[in-house]
Amino acid sequence: MSEPRSKIEVPSDPLAGHAATAYFWGHVAGSGDVSDDRIEVVTNDEASAQVLAAIAGGDLEHDTTTRDYAHDTSITRTEDEYTLSIGGDGGGSSENGDSGLLGRSGALGLPVDGRGNYRFGAFSNYDRELLRGLLEGCGTICFKSSSGTVGISFVHDDADLLEFAQDLIADCPVTAPVDDLSETSSGGYWFGVDDDAAPDFGTWLYENCEETGLFAPSRRRKLERSLEQAEAYDE
Repeated sequence: MSEPRSKIEVPSDPLAGHAATAYFWGHVAGSGDVSDDRIEVVTNDEASAQVLAAIAGGDLEHDTTTRDYAHDTSITRTEDEYTLSIGGDGGGSSENGDSGLLGRSGALGLPVDGRGNYRFGAFSNYDRELLRGLLEGCGTICFKSSSGTVGISFVHDDADLLEFAQDLIADCPVTAPVDDLSETSSGGYWFGVDDDAAPDFGTWLYENCEETGLFAPSRRRKLERSLEQAEAYDE
């Protein structure tokens, strides 16, 4: 792990506007689940899982899973999976010692409305960390060998969440056009960042991330490798 947990700056309130909470809730929205008494968030990067645990407490479990590739269910992949559980029976509690789910009585005390939609207003000053959490939770980075370009896309069952991610990208300081939402073969939705804009967008997304430690090293390495492959392809 490149960033020790002790270096992660964490606010006392898990809902306060802060880079760490924005990153955490981006992950939860991208690959997690919130109920009245429990939060579960899944990542395949051990270092990122440790960071999420440092932010919100809880218990980590490691497993290996095989799942269908989101864009093509005929392809499967096997990978490590780290599940952070907060609240519930044996699910741990927040590190600041509050009782209940992150010190709240239920899911409605968290940034989730009655229909299960996320409310991210408190994190509006930390769009980059929120987007990074979303990408690491439900996004992909790859090198497209057929075109020699870098591909960045977001995949989720919740179309509203993906439209919110599109809005965040539209407001970021890098010009990064995105595709309209399309359906996946598994029944969800996805969109991609324009290939020409993907290098600048990805570079901005991970710029200076080591200063906070709020990133998945494996995902950043994937971006760096993809950028190097694209540069070599152009040569």
